[in-house]
Amino acid sequence: QAPLVESGGGSVQAGGSLRLSCAASAYIYRNYCMGWFRQVPGKEREEVASINSGSGSTYYADSVKGRFTISRDNAENTVYLQMNSLKPEDTAMYYCATVRCVTRVPSGYWGQGTQVTVSS
Repeated sequence: QAPLVESGGGSVQAGGSLRLSCAASAYIYRNYCMGWFRQVPGKEREEVASINSGSGSTYYADSVKGRFTISRDNAENTVYLQMNSLKPEDTAMYYCATVRCVTRVPSGYWGQGTQVTVSS
């Protein structure tokens, strides 16, 4: 099993919603904090959201605050990113990754990415 497998990307019109899923191995899910990142070709990778595996506390980039929600499903070893009120500027490849719980710096495991395209 790949350590992290994303799904749920697609094409949607502005104002629409998508839910991304990141299925993790049991080991990773139990032992790591998780985050979502996105990247557009030619631009730097952007941190989108993260969730602490212990406290459940969350972090959101200002650009998505109030529109995106990160959550965990302990029964499914899965982290979700619910994206509402999508904007064309949300178009990117989205990746889930393990992150250090305090600094939110990526800590080594990455998914393969899932494309999100928002049309105006």
